[in-house]
Amino acid sequence: MKGRPPHRGSGGKRPPGGSRPGGKPAFASRPGTGPRTSALEAAKRAARNRGEDAGERAPWGDADVTPAPRPPRARKSAPDQAEAPPPRRPAPKAATPTAAASRPSAHKAPSPDRSGAPPAGPTRREQRVAASATLASGVQTLTVAPDEAGMRIDRFLSVRFPQLPFTRVQSLVRKGELRVDGKRAKAADRLEPGSSVRVPPLKLDPQPDRPRSPAKAANDAEFLRSLILYEDADMMILNKPFGLAVQGGSGTVRHVDGLLEALTGPDGQRPRLVHRLDKDTAGCLIVAKTRLAAATLAKSFRSRAARKIYWALVAGVPRTRQGRVSTYLAKDEPTDADARMRVAKHGDEGASHALTYYATVDQAAQKLAWLSLKPVTGRTHQLRAHAAHIGHPIVGDPKYFEVENWELPGGIQNRLHLLARRIVIPHPRTGQPVDVSAPLPPHMAQSWNLLGFDAARYDPIVEAPEA
Repeated sequence: MKGRPPHRGSGGKRPPGGSRPGGKPAFASRPGTGPRTSALEAAKRAARNRGEDAGERAPWGDADVTPAPRPPRARKSAPDQAEAPPPRRPAPKAATPTAAASRPSAHKAPSPDRSGAPPAGPTRREQRVAASATLASGVQTLTVAPDEAGMRIDRFLSVRFPQLPFTRVQSLVRKGELRVDGKRAKAADRLEPGSSVRVPPLKLDPQPDRPRSPAKAANDAEFLRSLILYEDADMMILNKPFGLAVQGGSGTVRHVDGLLEALTGPDGQRPRLVHRLDKDTAGCLIVAKTRLAAATLAKSFRSRAARKIYWALVAGVPRTRQGRVSTYLAKDEPTDADARMRVAKHGDEGASHALTYYATVDQAAQKLAWLSLKPVTGRTHQLRAHAAHIGHPIVGDPKYFEVENWELPGGIQNRLHLLARRIVIPHPRTGQPVDVSAPLPPHMAQSWNLLGFDAARYDPIVEAPEA
């Protein structure tokens, strides 16, 4: 059987005379047309078309061509140039169509800005959009910025991804899908600057970027400014009204965190919450105007440098007019963010120590008492659970008020009678104490007037220990 001629373009040996067996002329005799006989010959032909020396572009080490020294180039070298020639510049217009078609296109570097100025960084809105896109696509790793140091892990994610429901954040932490520096984290864990936070893939529908109504923003800003008890360049303290949630949740549309968007400054800085109050608890709520102030104020709460005093109207009168309540508290339903707290034992799963000092300021016979409370720790529903634990639940509490055969006195509204009366905290910049007090909300003022309590009366809780 006769041998098969070499495949076109295989670079096989040619018979002498420049022709194939059978008298057919070789493809090499038709320069510029037909398939290439080898990568080397194609490179030589392309160089001749550009008017260059073939030796300048001969990386194959052929014995007939001595490569000339090349100046250093920014181009990335190919790992195996014998099979894949390096990128070349586009062919000039004078080149033949066949040669131009057979030549790979060059990879051009992006041309610098004519003005010479570096490109502007992404805006906050662009960062949020990019974060949302990454969040929906797959796993990502976030780095904690210096001004985010000390933030709770759940709060950190809520700030980075405002479109992520808070209940979803808690679910991620509870299931161990969230990792901080490769380790499982709890919702209350504090972040250190430079830490890596691994966020698992989340299937979230991108939220449309709906423009905020100027009229609504103006109304929200006016409403918030009507609540300000104290304000400077770093922080402000609001008198949160009864019934207004601090953060959003299932079925909660209007809340302080959402209203703060209306106070965003020209520099893009948005006021940030530093701590939380229950929806039905009125009184002092601290808001930071910058991230640095938020981190500093949060440290003051963690180190217990902040002093808080609450007023409450409770059922009955404590036998010990001044006392101390020290228990462990745990949630009845760990998966529910607003679950009822129960008194637990040391070592129980999810149990945290809670300490509260109380003092009886005034009383109405043996029916009602005005208590002043000083929490040392800051557990969920701590004051409400402790008041119920000593047998004197707060009037109007839908979760913890369980007194049999007890009727609400006439003229007193069935609303939670709990006020964050006073807060003293070091200023985030100067360190000097900021001392602010909130007035009684309307329903508590009505009860105080009905019972003959004087809000200006001396508060003995001031003398209670700080720890």
